[in-house]
Amino acid sequence: MTQPPQGNAVDPTATQTEPIRFRVRQKLTMMVNRYEIHRLGADGSEQGLIAFAEQKRMAFKEQVTFFADASKRQPVFGFKARTRMDLGATYDVADATGTPIGQFRKDFGKSLLRSTWHLTTAAGVTAVGQERNQTVAIVRRVWDFIPVVGEIPLPFLFHFDFRTPSGQLVMSSTKKAALRDAYTVELPPVDGSPIDWRVGAAMAVALDALQSR
Repeated sequence: MTQPPQGNAVDPTATQTEPIRFRVRQKLTMMVNRYEIHRLGADGSEQGLIAFAEQKRMAFKEQVTFFADASKRQPVFGFKARTRMDLGATYDVADATGTPIGQFRKDFGKSLLRSTWHLTTAAGVTAVGQERNQTVAIVRRVWDFIPVVGEIPLPFLFHFDFRTPSGQLVMSSTKKAALRDAYTVELPPVDGSPIDWRVGAAMAVALDALQSR
């Protein structure tokens, strides 16, 4: 399990017993969605960029690479769909060398009423993530089906919690009220240390980028 790097230095062997916290910020452009991941200090302040990613819109086979910064010269990790245009596709998360470090998939059946994801790490941690508020989940779906009204965007603050089969919290993603989508992500210790932050960051970005698929 790894901790987020200090600055742009990546140490895939480091571990820690305190929760890992970071913020995911999204910026929309004409052709891609951009995501910046900032490490958070104990007081909630942003301590520096630790990863940068771009997602191409309408890609037939989803693949997102995370870099150390916006120059995109140093790959850090990424995720890629196993199949094309599959609502229940499995996404593999790999480090910069292509070594698998985790995977996730959307549970399409359960997501009809409440978005549900399955997350697995290379260390053997498995968790199921769902929208925290069932009522908000239902209202979002009803709103989307109302003619004309459904075209009006609403800033639904939907949040996700991922838990192991025993109920232990593995990851939480809380959407902030802002002009641009922003999420505060926390990875609490599981059996002594948090899950690999790269897997958590990939999952956090997927919750935004792939939510409508």
